[in-house]
Amino acid sequence: MIHPSRGTTGALYHLRQILMKFALSFIASTLVAGTAAFVWMKAAPAPQPSHSEQVARGEYLVKLGGCADCHTPKIMTAQGPVDDKSRAFSGHPADVELPPAELGNGPWGAATAGMTAWAGPWGTSYAANLTPDHATGLFSEQSFIAAMRTGKKRGIGRDILPPMPWQPLSEASEEDLKAIYAYLSSLPAVHNSVPEPTPPAASTRSLSDDAQRVSNPVALRGL
Repeated sequence: MIHPSRGTTGALYHLRQILMKFALSFIASTLVAGTAAFVWMKAAPAPQPSHSEQVARGEYLVKLGGCADCHTPKIMTAQGPVDDKSRAFSGHPADVELPPAELGNGPWGAATAGMTAWAGPWGTSYAANLTPDHATGLFSEQSFIAAMRTGKKRGIGRDILPPMPWQPLSEASEEDLKAIYAYLSSLPAVHNSVPEPTPPAASTRSLSDDAQRVSNPVALRGL
């Protein structure tokens, strides 16, 4: 005959064993599930921004970089040159020709009143048309990013000339470069064929002709 106290002890021991096994099983399952969730979160791609979010991010970056300073033609006012909103980001006006800059000796540079053309030891360079005009403006997103990464026109052409600061842009993230492109692509297209850069001392006009243009306030609309 089994003593009651011994039977009770055995039953409690058996119950403890069951509870212990259940607890260990629960802990093991929790650890496995937690590990799996962590691995999935690490492997899962980050959510992609919507197009409107991408455009907003690009607008912020373009404003922060002061891109309009050189790529938007100016209108001369009593307070000085201001952006011509109707030609935003359309680059150096195709109808504004410039003589070679007489820089003399020393580390000098020169710019038009509208900052769409710059001259230095490299010659004269013109701000590009960044609007989505198919014939004269932006090229593909892939080519745009390649240009910013390599400092080459469309990523394969001639060197991008000063003062375009492509060097810091080459270190931008892929997402930020795509955002900049998205914003520029959202702008109104402006048909404007920007001149190719000219080497030092190349001249197509006389200095006197250009002096007359600069002295004319109406002509300064194109600068």
